[in-house]
Parts: sequence; C-alpha cells; structure tokens
Amino acid sequence: ANIPSPCFVLEEELLDRNLAVFDRVQKSAPIRIMLALKGFSLFHSFPQIRTTLKGASASSLWEARLAAEEFGTEVHVYSPAYRAEDVPEILTYASHMTFNSIGQWEQFRPQVEGYAPHKPSAGLRINPQYSPVKTALYNPCQPSTRLGVSAEHLGDTLPAGIDGFLSHNLCESDSFALEKTLANIEKLFARFLPDLKWLNLGGGHLMTRKDYDVNHAIEVLNAFHTRHPHIQLLMEPGSAIAWETGFLIGKVLDLIPTDDLVNVMLDVSFTAHMPDCLEMPYQPEIRGAREPEVGDTIYRMGGSSCLAGDFLGDYAFDRELAIGDRVIFEDMMHYTMVKTSMFNGVVHPSIGRIDKEGKFKLWREFSYEDYRSRLG
Repeated sequence: ANIPSPCFVLEEELLDRNLAVFDRVQKSAPIRIMLALKGFSLFHSFPQIRTTLKGASASSLWEARLAAEEFGTEVHVYSPAYRAEDVPEILTYASHMTFNSIGQWEQFRPQVEGYAPHKPSAGLRINPQYSPVKTALYNPCQPSTRLGVSAEHLGDTLPAGIDGFLSHNLCESDSFALEKTLANIEKLFARFLPDLKWLNLGGGHLMTRKDYDVNHAIEVLNAFHTRHPHIQLLMEPGSAIAWETGFLIGKVLDLIPTDDLVNVMLDVSFTAHMPDCLEMPYQPEIRGAREPEVGDTIYRMGGSSCLAGDFLGDYAFDRELAIGDRVIFEDMMHYTMVKTSMFNGVVHPSIGRIDKEGKFKLWREFSYEDYRSRLG
C-alpha cells in the first residue's frame, strides 16, 4: 500500500540470487563479468552489484561517467561511433576503449596512446558472422551490418595498438550459442588470437534464466582458456544481471468493455515505460493473471498514451478487475528504466526498492519539472 503508482520496484533479495550465479561462474572459470549499463543502470543498486561484478561497461560518454562515479572500478567503453568532442573526457574514465571500425581507431589512436594519466587498453569490435537472434532489430550480425569488423577486412595481422576484441552477437541466448560464438571466432579470427590480450564476449548471456545450462557455459569457457591461456575472457551481461529481480506496478484507471473483451486503461504505458514489449515484441507476465480460457472475461492491457498501439493482451484473472486495482508487471528491471521516455507527458514511474527485510524505500519520484527540463 505504501508503493506509489506507477513505480519500478527492485527486489534486493532477487538481485542477490542472480549475483550468486555470476559469482559461481567467476570462481569456476577464468572470466571477469561486468555490468552493462545499457541494460541496467540503476545506480542506487551499484554498491550491491559491485561486491560480485568486476567492472561496468558503457556505450557513451554519459554512461562512462556514471560508471566511473557510481560503480568505481574498471570502465569498459564501446560506442558504434565516438564523437570527437567526447573522447577527451571518455579517456579520463575508460580502462578499456573499444572501437567499431578501423577508421575510428586510426582517428583516435594518437589521443588514446598519448593520454598521460593512463593509457586505456584498446580494442576492436568484431563481427563473428553468427547470431541466433531472430528479431532483426536485435541482431547485430545481419547482412551489411554496421556493427563490428569482419575478419576479411582486418588483413593478416592484428592492427597496431589493438589489445583485444569485443564480440557482441547474442540476446537472451543460451550456453550453446556461447559455444558456437567462440567456435566462429576461433575459425574466422584464428590468425589474430595469439596476439590478443583479452576477448570480451559482450552481452546476451542469459545465465540467470532458469533453463540456462551454467555448467555447460563453465565447461565452454574453461575449454577456450585451455586452448588460449594468454587471453583474458570478459563478459558484460545486460538482461541477465537484473533478470526477474523486480516489477512495474500500475493502477487501473478505467475499464472499457467491447463485444470481445474489456480494455483495461492503466496509468503506465508500454511505449513510454516498457518499450521492449512492443519492439521485441513479447507479452509480459502479470502477477495473478493467466491465459484466457473459454468463458473467461478477456482483459487487454491499455497504456496511458494516445498511441493507438499502446496496448498488450490478452489476459484473464480469477476475479473481475475493478477501477483502482493494482496491476503488477513482472520482470521489469532490465531494458525498461534505461529506455523509458516522457512521451505524451504521461506520469513517469517512480523508482524504489524492497530490501532484504521486505521494507519498501522510495528512491526517486518524477515531476513536471523533469518533463519540462528535457525540452528546453
């Protein structure tokens, strides 16, 4: 009752459960696991996360600064295209800096190698020419991709000054996709491996999903290390860190019956607050809801924006919904807060946590001034 609506709520006990999985992997295989801020950047939780993870990865200047200021360990930075005016400040934060193309590396190499306080370890993103991802929006290895350098474009030797490779080609994938990724890298980039210092396997390793074969992943990582003991393995999961660690709570504002179903008008928006539901797309789990059966009242969840497609369905409940009821969307930590917008000026969800004693603490509320300040 003391949780405002709408509100994103992190459950600390569930986050600890996920961190225990990564702790086990790091203790069983020679790999350093980092937090990818592009998937989860709730900095209030960083003190809890950094007890296990070895650093943070960033995709921009602002993420790099947040990682440095709030996470405070290694900061691995990669951008599809760096802005020249951002690079001097990025260098102050980055322990590792990865480039998307040979051209960008050549452009910024003098600054990276000449940075006096510390020289970041430089890397290139590669295209392993394999991805199990079916949704084109999330597939970085689709034909004519702009992401990563293919083996045939790298010549015969590792470009001067490059220490490592980044391969990011997975999305909520299993350990067998990890195994195939490493096999493709060994096949296509074999001539460069003797000179590499590190290999970052990117994100998309959903180790905290219940059906993920963690033992198999550990075997795969150890086997690669046996073949290439000089290469430091890295990984930067996005979804997996915060997988099933919290929810988004909303409220029923109106019920609009039609001949076929009841439209549930909520104070949350799919397009503004849960965009992956529409982009992937996928239908989120709702606490206490189930698949409709014959004879059930069908409820279609409608978002609070005026976008015609701001809805998802269909659901059934064991009791009829009423105006004022709370609706809890499960697993709403990863790729939600980092992608929300203030489209339509709809009320933005607050942010809070439930601690290990079951007590709720409100971390952040948003106001009209937050909306206004983004526009001028």
